[in-house]
Amino acid sequence: MRRRNNVVLLVFFLLATLFLAHSQTAVPPGSTPATAANATASGPTAPSSPASNSAASGPASQGSQAGSQSDPPQSAPGSASAGRNDAPSGTQNPDSNDGGVFVFHKQVEEVLLHATVFDNKQHIVTNLDRGDFTVFEDGHPQAITSFRHEDIPVAMCIVVDNSGSMREKRQKVNAAALNLVRASNPNDEVCIVNFNDEYFLDQDFTSNIKKLKEGLEKIEARGGTALYDAVVATAVHLKENAKLEKKVIFVVTDGDDNESAENLEQTVRRLQTENGPTVYAIGILEGEEHAKRAKRALQIMCDRTGGLAFLPKTLDEVDAISKTVAHDIRSQYTIGYKPSTPKNQGGYREVKLDAKSPGYGKLVVRTKSGYYAGTEVPSGGQ
Repeated sequence: MRRRNNVVLLVFFLLATLFLAHSQTAVPPGSTPATAANATASGPTAPSSPASNSAASGPASQGSQAGSQSDPPQSAPGSASAGRNDAPSGTQNPDSNDGGVFVFHKQVEEVLLHATVFDNKQHIVTNLDRGDFTVFEDGHPQAITSFRHEDIPVAMCIVVDNSGSMREKRQKVNAAALNLVRASNPNDEVCIVNFNDEYFLDQDFTSNIKKLKEGLEKIEARGGTALYDAVVATAVHLKENAKLEKKVIFVVTDGDDNESAENLEQTVRRLQTENGPTVYAIGILEGEEHAKRAKRALQIMCDRTGGLAFLPKTLDEVDAISKTVAHDIRSQYTIGYKPSTPKNQGGYREVKLDAKSPGYGKLVVRTKSGYYAGTEVPSGGQ
């Protein structure tokens, strides 16, 4: 927030006072001096205090969705968080800084794809050029308008299951989540969302490890698993409050959703909004039937958004997985294109990204499978 320029105002009032004093001394004897009107100094208008950002629309409006951008006060378990104080970011160069925070801004009409490329031995390929990629939207080739292969900072929300079944697992999960942050770009902005049958923003965006640790330690292991509601609300919070263009949701859960108002299809559609988040998930699953449904849900959310779902056999694998996720995010290409079909026509757009390069055999590209054009959040069936 900009402050008023008090020095300029002081000088203005001093000059006005001197002028009035001079005018009074110049009045002829016996005449009545005119009453001077009060002068109003105009300076820079200070922004008004913003209202709290709205929570996720529809059934996902429970719990807390926003907090202060600059190291906000923590919200106690079960409490709502205060509104954020962010202004929408403008168009800048990808390597610019906004208030000391790295900001990557896309062109207005551009669709961004964050992609990881693998060779036939499942090794990540990091030396491709712009000409090695071809983008297709609904089967039609698209002209690439921007290309970057750099470690771009991300806005990441860590969403952790806080249901009763996670009580004994949280210590190792929390340690893995913090190691994910340590292995990530130091300019990332990270938030913590804990959920059971409700969801709570226990730490808003920060890079402060101590504050993130405190957010993860707000453990109230009870109740059911409202995974879909928590993911949808987190996606809305990222869309409305994150300064960074590249967005990630990292989910850790041990069970099937049994409490959400949203269903899997609605959740996936909301995640696939234009330039929506990439989802990575760890499923520490138990029980054959519940594990099967939970596995399917996690894999669909991750596959459709270009992320990865991990299903470790033991809790001890979680820490290594978190570091794998950090490496994957930091190794991605960011490719932009302007759709040949105007966005204002709306609708779902299927996306495919191919890569070919001399010296490599078949290359596999992982990115989102499609998106809903426009700004409206889709809902309901197709």
